[in-house]
Amino acid sequence: MNIDSNTVALVTGGASGLGEATIRALVSAGSKAVIADLNAERGQGLADELGEGVVFAATNVADADQVRAAISAAQRLGDLRIAVSCAGIGPAAKVVGRDGSPHDLDLYRKVIEVNLIGTFNVLRLAAAAMAGNEPNDDGERGVVVNTASVAAFEGQIGQAAYSSSKGGVVGLTLPAARDLMKTGVRVLTIAPGTFDTPLLAGMPENVREALAAGIPFPRRLGQPSEYGALVRHIVENAYLNGEVIRLDGALRMPPR
Repeated sequence: MNIDSNTVALVTGGASGLGEATIRALVSAGSKAVIADLNAERGQGLADELGEGVVFAATNVADADQVRAAISAAQRLGDLRIAVSCAGIGPAAKVVGRDGSPHDLDLYRKVIEVNLIGTFNVLRLAAAAMAGNEPNDDGERGVVVNTASVAAFEGQIGQAAYSSSKGGVVGLTLPAARDLMKTGVRVLTIAPGTFDTPLLAGMPENVREALAAGIPFPRRLGQPSEYGALVRHIVENAYLNGEVIRLDGALRMPPR
């Protein structure tokens, strides 16, 4: 799919990290964009920086009405043809803690609600909106990109909730692509490894270096811009569909 000035991208978690990098990559390619995030200060600041054609929409991805409002904001800018889900949380907790207490069930529900249900909520509503677009020569009307994690495949100690939520996103990818084939909407998922996001920026340098040392090649943390570049390639490469792409420098996570 070609990206032009009438193309609009909706990016959840778009105010920082992988989402911000995706916004920047797509806007630099010529797209308009909606930054859908809970952080109004960062989101509005990014929208102001990028200027006309970029707006902020306060969005809880698990709230259907808020996602619908963000989609409406996108449609006021042009044709919503790109939706990228980067919003997510990842609290760590063991199934049974050191004190013998079981994993908090409400915490587990919250992780599933944001990471899996939120991703599906964006996918279903964005795809329904894209179904009304005029198709291009391939019959394509849009593309949805989800974010999983290498933890979907090699979850570490303390990642039971996070890994199962991301595993759900992986499992969602192919059937959603098959469901939407007649609609002309492609569905793909990126499974990032260890990236230099604001979450890691606050860690001590020795911890960051240890994380980088565990990556086969290149032996460094992933850059958010590399995630954004992959999103752009997915959008522009119409033959990619129904696939989960690991972006991890050949990393395979150890137990801890």
